[in-house]
Amino acid sequence: MFVEIMVFGQLTEITGSATVALEGAADTDAVLRLLQTRYPRLTGSRYVVAVNKKIITENTKVGNTDAVALLPPFSGG
Repeated sequence: MFVEIMVFGQLTEITGSATVALEGAADTDAVLRLLQTRYPRLTGSRYVVAVNKKIITENTKVGNTDAVALLPPFSGG
């Protein structure tokens, strides 16, 4: 399974890119585990995960066609 993750805001400073490709992640828990292994500074960072433009709060299955994103904290105005 190949998943491409979009990274926004200051999180790109940690990953060094606006997109990160992962192999072998079938759900968001696996995505986060792999990302935190590759980029240990993510462990201490605050962000939410979105799948297909919807912020998720539980483990969610992902596939090749799903849009996965890491979003830093944001505020309204």
